[in-house]
Amino acid sequence: MEFPPSYVVVGIYRLFTDKALLIPTWDKCKHATQRGLAVGLVWGFLTFGIQKKFVEIFLANSPRIIGLSNDTVFGYKVPFNVHTYAAILLLGSQVTTILNFFLYKNIRIARDRAWDLTEWDTPPRIDPDHQSLSDRYLSGFFVRMVLKKAITIPFALYPVVGILASAWLKAVGTARYLHKQYFSSKNMTKNQVAVFMAERKWDYRTFGFTAALLEGLPIVGIVFTVSNRIGAAMWAFDLEKRQHFIAEQRGIKQK
Repeated sequence: MEFPPSYVVVGIYRLFTDKALLIPTWDKCKHATQRGLAVGLVWGFLTFGIQKKFVEIFLANSPRIIGLSNDTVFGYKVPFNVHTYAAILLLGSQVTTILNFFLYKNIRIARDRAWDLTEWDTPPRIDPDHQSLSDRYLSGFFVRMVLKKAITIPFALYPVVGILASAWLKAVGTARYLHKQYFSSKNMTKNQVAVFMAERKWDYRTFGFTAALLEGLPIVGIVFTVSNRIGAAMWAFDLEKRQHFIAEQRGIKQK
């Protein structure tokens, strides 16, 4: 496919229609999801009122700046109070974090399985000891969570605009992360990865933006972290086919 974001849609379709993908991923995450949702619901019940009050104070001077009022966004009426909407987004982000905490280990295994089961006849071999210092120490759950939340939570409080801005900021990083296994399977160095992505700058940015936008949705975004891995694997497979085709054509011309 010529439009990289379409692989995000195909990934969702494959996840929910291919039992060979859906059943193994769900079986790995089912119990942790149930525990995480239970804790998240209790947290939301106990703190929603306090968080709504915090949002009202935080957004007190925002209407003139970003087009917000108590019941409109850029002049368009919304179903309920904007402060309530922002508080729901904030709470949804927190429940997502709680779910990620419970799912941390199992969801990572599920994503890897989804990648391996998608297109590869022989799954890429990845050497777990071959990691840079930054990969080793910045890939931990809590470090990544703190960095991500510190950057994106302020945006999340602003309806529509915040979600889009947050996804745009995370676009390239999300795309690079989703193709991490692809780059590893090709034994690419950091410089080679940088060049490869620079040559396909807008492909990776648009794919990453679409993927980050879905992953940034409260709670259900966790499901898209799996489907995005499937879409990324399918795109990687097509990239390889295209590169082999070009190499063959060049070989024919040289002969």
